[in-house]
Amino acid sequence: MNTFLTKKAKSVKGRLKRYIIITIGAFFYAAAISLFLDPNKIAPGGVMGISILISHFCNIQSGTINMVLNIPIMLLGLKKFGWRFMCSTVYSVFMISIFTNILSIHGALTDDLLIAGVVGGILLGISLAITFKSGATTGGVDIIIKVLRLKWRHIKTNIFFLLSDSMVIFAAWLIYQNMTVAFYAGIAVFVNSIVMDYVLYGPDEAKMIYIITDDPDRIKNRILDELDITATIIDAKGAYTEKTKKIVMSVMRKQIAPLVEEVVKEEDPTAFMIVSSASEIFGNGYKDIRKSSL
Repeated sequence: MNTFLTKKAKSVKGRLKRYIIITIGAFFYAAAISLFLDPNKIAPGGVMGISILISHFCNIQSGTINMVLNIPIMLLGLKKFGWRFMCSTVYSVFMISIFTNILSIHGALTDDLLIAGVVGGILLGISLAITFKSGATTGGVDIIIKVLRLKWRHIKTNIFFLLSDSMVIFAAWLIYQNMTVAFYAGIAVFVNSIVMDYVLYGPDEAKMIYIITDDPDRIKNRILDELDITATIIDAKGAYTEKTKKIVMSVMRKQIAPLVEEVVKEEDPTAFMIVSSASEIFGNGYKDIRKSSL
């Protein structure tokens, strides 16, 4: 009984910590939008970028528009990925919308487009990175791209983001008829991408995990669908029991490894797991082996 209560307490504490991190991420995101980008008409791509464009034509705050536009997208995500994955994302979208509306009262902290684009991009990058690390997303295009990746896994995630952001920036140029604003929106997107990658992945280090489990399919499916990394199923045989086993082998950047470990703990607490370091990863989503030094 005491053991059960201890595990329950740890689980509640872990979830509370996770949602605190998501809340911090939502605040950074809202600060980027309300204090730097939105008041300077800089639309940084995605659903929030669309919300900024719409808000300048009607008397509705961009945070509210963002929430409304995200409703059908979140319903799609719920259908494709289930409530377990979407719960934290729904919370993230809600908090972003609330914080965006609250902070918009203060107006822009600067009217210098370069400062607004760079600082806004930095805050967005930090926000997205810590939100993704916590196992959530900021909704919108993140979910749409995740759905598209289910069908077109051979296309890199960053290509989808580049296309969606480019379309929003192009739309901003057509609507505002201002190439300067569109240019600084591009800077914000570029800075956002660089900062997010650095915070998420850091130096070029990786982990390799072997999972020996009686339920490989559930673990494999959650790794593929929720964490957007690949895995390999290896046939094996126990030396002592001589029973056939399945080993799930996956490589990932080191920041993703704790999330994989959480999936294993939830699906099969009795699984045997080996975690080792990998100095480099070559392949789709990682380094291009053709460009590596000999």
